[in-house]
Amino acid sequence: MAGESGSRRTAPPTRRGQRTRSALIDAAREVFERDGYLDAKIADISKTAGMASGSFYTYFDSKEEIFAALVEQVSEEMLHPHVRERSGITDTRALIEAANRDYLLSYKRNARLMALFEQVAHIDENFRRLRVERGKAFAQRNARMIRELQESGQASADLDPMITAHALSAMVSRMAYMVYVQKQRIPFEKLVTTLTQLWVNALQLKSE
Repeated sequence: MAGESGSRRTAPPTRRGQRTRSALIDAAREVFERDGYLDAKIADISKTAGMASGSFYTYFDSKEEIFAALVEQVSEEMLHPHVRERSGITDTRALIEAANRDYLLSYKRNARLMALFEQVAHIDENFRRLRVERGKAFAQRNARMIRELQESGQASADLDPMITAHALSAMVSRMAYMVYVQKQRIPFEKLVTTLTQLWVNALQLKSE
């Protein structure tokens, strides 16, 4: 998810270049979280990274491009948790619970950025479009899982997988926003348990 208003740069070919680019993205995170999107300045990002401003342009063309790189970094963490591979869990309900838990923990870690992403989506059409595309990718992953459950007879065959995935994904992400951005006080374990049960109920999940 790079270049919301520009082209994607290829990754630096050297380890040093990769470290420098990563340092700039880390600095950008600090500056964006502190100053907001509109008031963040390239000079401040470079200074925070301990670099001259000219070094910034070796890796990014604009503030928008490094913001997009930061969005990609956070989105990849939240979109690809690889729960099954990492945990070895095979029980469907346990997998859903583990995925919800990972997502909520990641959202909590990135809450200030998630709030910022929400704000920028209202003022930048290109960014809003990419947020929609990212949400679609997240829903497509969940829709594949729902189809597999339907094919194995574990979930209701009457549900449209994509619509169901969008609805359930939106429920989890909105609850995360309410709790970690809007500061609604819901205990973490109760939140995980409740969201998982709503997933199970919606899918009419049958015991394995």
